[in-house]
Formats: sequence, structure tokens, C-alpha cells
Amino acid sequence: QVQLVESGGGLVQAGGSLRLSCAASGSIFRVNDMGWYRQDLGNQRELVATITSGGSTNYGDSVKGRFTISRDNAKNTVYLQMNSLKPEDTAVYYCNAAVQTIRSPFRASEVWGQGTHVTVSP
Repeated sequence: QVQLVESGGGLVQAGGSLRLSCAASGSIFRVNDMGWYRQDLGNQRELVATITSGGSTNYGDSVKGRFTISRDNAKNTVYLQMNSLKPEDTAVYYCNAAVQTIRSPFRASEVWGQGTHVTVSP
């Protein structure tokens, strides 16, 4: 009943910026922690950034100082502002959220988006 839809991925040159968005929709009671993860060819999915419902953030070491995660609770949307992009940032970026549904409002379930491609050229 709940889905996450990412947008904002694309191709950018090194040093440029992109802003990813992820909107949760469906039978939502509450969206708790949200986050961004990424996966490149041959690599495991890694943490990019997470944000709690109260706004506390956590970042992966490789993106600290360059990426900023934020959210709009009224829109059930999480954003990832990506600055000073490097070719190493090229990956599929996945949105994640812990969601309490109308059907089961006392249990949080993990939901993943389909992913959005980010390609950073040299």
C-alpha cells in the first residue's frame, strides 16, 4: 500500500550538483526514519545518509561535507542535495523509509524505492 518514488537523477559533470527527491505515498500512518543508499556495479549497497522524523542526520564517510539530506514531513518527502559531485558518486541511488501504515499503525516496515541513476562524468 506504500510506495517510494525517487526522482532527480541524471548525468552531471564532476563538480556539479543534483537534487534527489523521494516521495512516499499510499496508506501512510507515519513515516519515521528515511534515508538514501547507493549501489554501484560490483559493490554492496552502502549508506549515503539517513534522517529521523525529528531531523537528526547521519552520513556515510564518503559524502560528508558534500551531501545534505533533508525532509518535508508534510509531504512525506526526503531530499538529497548532492554537491561537489565526483565520478566515484556514480551509482543507483535508492530511497528508504520506515513506514507505519494505516493497516498496521503500530509496526514500522521498511520500504524501498526503485532507484534513480546518478552518473558523474570526469
